[in-house]
Amino acid sequence: MKYPSSIQNLINHFSQLPTVGPKTAERYVFYLLRQSPEFLQKFAQGLAELKEKIVVCQNCLAIAESNPCAICSDNKRDKTKICVVADTRDMLAIENIKQYNGLYHVLGGVINMVEGIKPEQLNIQQLTDKIKQNNAKEIILALNPDLEGETTAMYLAKLLKPSGQDGIKITRLAKGLPMGADLEYADEITLINALKYRINL
Repeated sequence: MKYPSSIQNLINHFSQLPTVGPKTAERYVFYLLRQSPEFLQKFAQGLAELKEKIVVCQNCLAIAESNPCAICSDNKRDKTKICVVADTRDMLAIENIKQYNGLYHVLGGVINMVEGIKPEQLNIQQLTDKIKQNNAKEIILALNPDLEGETTAMYLAKLLKPSGQDGIKITRLAKGLPMGADLEYADEITLINALKYRINL
């Protein structure tokens, strides 16, 4: 016996989401079936507004509700610092700790040869333009410490150093042991980075 087409269609849609298989999609659909019409109406409205009310900031290329976004519109931000991130989620993670007062630049991904993502598919040209326009003094490469993030960071560092202006500084986020971690459980790469990027006391 097959599900009614309206249920099966929704299962198929949910199954296309990242990390959602058919069984999980099925659970989502049957959860929604148990909800009130008001809940479903708001849920559907939220999905519809996802494209209607969301724009891409022309300056940092982040997903936002206004163009330019609130960060780029803030005159108190230090325009000589640009923090380069892979996507908007990474930008918000840094912004939420309230320790950075510069601008951001969203690459729109990272170099990934396995998936066919090459440098020319990322927002790299816009980054070099922004560096010149803002007379940037520091570029912070805030990319994940995985193979793709490291590859992208090395590519950007090599690209930006010769192009740069006098005194431009290219930095990476520090790597090492998280607070409360036990040395015996740390992986080898984390320990290497913790030792390599040690600080003076």
